[in-house]
Amino acid sequence: MSIVFEKPKALSENIFHYCPGCTHGIIHRLIAEVLDELDITGKTVGVAPVGCSVLAYNYFECDMIQAAHGRAPAVATGVKRVNPDNIVFTYQGDGDLAAIGTAETVHSASRGENITVIFVNNAIYGMTGGQMAPTTLPGQITQTSPYGRDIKQAGYPIRVCEMLATLDGTAYAERVSVDNVKNIRAAKKAVKKAFTNQVEGKGFSIVEVISTCPTNWGLSPEESLNWLRENMLPYYPLGVYKDKGSESEAQNG
Repeated sequence: MSIVFEKPKALSENIFHYCPGCTHGIIHRLIAEVLDELDITGKTVGVAPVGCSVLAYNYFECDMIQAAHGRAPAVATGVKRVNPDNIVFTYQGDGDLAAIGTAETVHSASRGENITVIFVNNAIYGMTGGQMAPTTLPGQITQTSPYGRDIKQAGYPIRVCEMLATLDGTAYAERVSVDNVKNIRAAKKAVKKAFTNQVEGKGFSIVEVISTCPTNWGLSPEESLNWLRENMLPYYPLGVYKDKGSESEAQNG
């Protein structure tokens, strides 16, 4: 009997600690599949800072480093510059990347650091109890916005891919989701492209994954997926926001 599906070799045997309905597990699997397919696990270094992903070192068979909150792009930059032959990726949540780590993210992209960033956006601080994040939607209720996010006081949510796409150093920026099979396949393709870009030395690549947080949203896993589709995807449209390779090919063609 032929094998049609199996656990990626780049994933460990450890059981995920994530809440039921959380999409971190799906994203982990996609990254691991890409590491297997590109045969780069042995030279890959992952960097995970504070947040729900802090225990990612338990799940990947590549080397992992834990960074301080928000500092993953800075740590990844150091690793990549000292060991340019390594493949280096960060795995970050929205509270981490778009709040305390904004400067590190923006300047790593601006410098065109040859790293890969996986950005998990669930519109809330997950691990610390469900506070409002930079990506929290207008009117969204959280622990620190019990009456809904007031844009007059808290400002508007940050659209990270659109922002980073304006920087000359960004080689690739795409927003994806993992809420259904079609989108999971598209997300896998984006993750693979982001890692391939690094292998080919094309520079800074980011894949933003729109994700769920059933526990802090106060919804069931099924309700969370519906809420994501009805509320998050209209505000954070899926798609490629920058692809220098395609732009170059279009110009040359």
